[in-house]
Amino acid sequence: MAIFEYAPAPESTDVVDIKPSYGLFINGEFVDGSGPTFKTINPATEESLAEISTATSDDVDRAVQAARKAFGVWSALPGAERAKYLFRIARIIQERARELAVLESLDNGKPIRESRDVDLPLVAAHFFYYAGWADKLEYAGFGTKPLGVAGQVIPWNFPLLMLAWKIAPALACGNTVVLKPAETTPLTALWFADICRQADLPPGVVNIVTGAGETGAAVVAHPDVNKVAFTGSTEVGRIIARTVAGTDKKLTLELGGKAANIVFEDAAIDQAVEGIVNGIFFNQGHVCCAGSRLLVQESIQDELLASLKRRLATLRVGDPLDKNTDVGAINSADQLAKIRELSEIGESEGALRWSPACELPERGFWFPPTIFTGVAQSHTIARDEIFGPVLSVLTFRTPAEAVEKANNTPYGLSAGIWTEKGSRILWMADKLRAGVVWANTFNKFDPASPFGGYKESGYGREGGLLGLEAYLDVRASAARLGGLS
Repeated sequence: MAIFEYAPAPESTDVVDIKPSYGLFINGEFVDGSGPTFKTINPATEESLAEISTATSDDVDRAVQAARKAFGVWSALPGAERAKYLFRIARIIQERARELAVLESLDNGKPIRESRDVDLPLVAAHFFYYAGWADKLEYAGFGTKPLGVAGQVIPWNFPLLMLAWKIAPALACGNTVVLKPAETTPLTALWFADICRQADLPPGVVNIVTGAGETGAAVVAHPDVNKVAFTGSTEVGRIIARTVAGTDKKLTLELGGKAANIVFEDAAIDQAVEGIVNGIFFNQGHVCCAGSRLLVQESIQDELLASLKRRLATLRVGDPLDKNTDVGAINSADQLAKIRELSEIGESEGALRWSPACELPERGFWFPPTIFTGVAQSHTIARDEIFGPVLSVLTFRTPAEAVEKANNTPYGLSAGIWTEKGSRILWMADKLRAGVVWANTFNKFDPASPFGGYKESGYGREGGLLGLEAYLDVRASAARLGGLS
């Protein structure tokens, strides 16, 4: 039973005016797509929000040609002028933050508390951060020559934030963009198109094409795209890598993960429990760097699990627009089916499943916060990315064993360490094969910090100074300096 009962506190949807249908955004205008329309739905209610156009390969070609034409104008602008546009976009995002947060929760299913307090501030911060770099590229060390047209494909878990991660550095460096949002969460990208017009961004600098995998494939394979950036599943990342292989396109991939969240016996238990909850149940576990494998030192296993279960019993699952909600809806029926399938496999392989008592809404896509104990490294739920609110608990006895188990995965995106010993944090961080390692915290992001992975979690970095490298012709800079023949 929850300690406190909260009265409903729903955020109003009056701030958003969703039209019945939306087209593509090409060359500064909304235009009809040539393919069939599809519906984007509210995952919390299964109600249709709008009809969305599908971009065919011909539509993608129009978008790429618009971006190519705009590249000449945009790349020729002084960095300080490009920065003005980025600053303007950042400020408009702040002004329209409530509208965008409501829209993101409606289309994605994430709690308004997270879209309002995490996603939107980070979206604006990324545009502010890269606006600051636009006139200082010569000091970043990667040259100042943009690549050209960037084709970007983003996922459904953080629709607007992933857009910001990709578009902000691309524009700061002088590139133009053709972006495809996920088919289940296209609305905030289309709202962003309107923000581009509000900011008087020159036509063609940003183009948005909507659709499913075929549309994304057309963007990636287009011969006039110079740079491909993808965030999504490892499976699709492999397909994109094969498509781009043998071309001169620059590629960055940010793919799946199976992060270890490691808790030592000297850690502050209450703080660690909060970090574990934030690590796996933030955004319903729809996070590529989620701490989905809890490695707990054997001596504190019982104490920590008892505390963790007490904390999970207080989580509120339900209406994403309710300001009290901690865990919202699963993004789609397909994703819910995948989570259920992997959880059933976990039980069939011998792990012990536990969820707090909670009443799930009758309509929509829902899955309760879930813990599996008695998990072995050979279990499917310890190896495969579930991408949902499911935590697998394993134990260890020594730091060396913790490192071995944490690295025993084909992924390498993130990890967490909980201990009061600074020397242990540094020793562990040096040995963990993960692109991001958090110490006594988890799932903390900042536009100044680069993000990316090892192994099957992809390659390249987004964010921070290194995020500029992905959108600049480093080879041309090196050749000019005599570094390449």
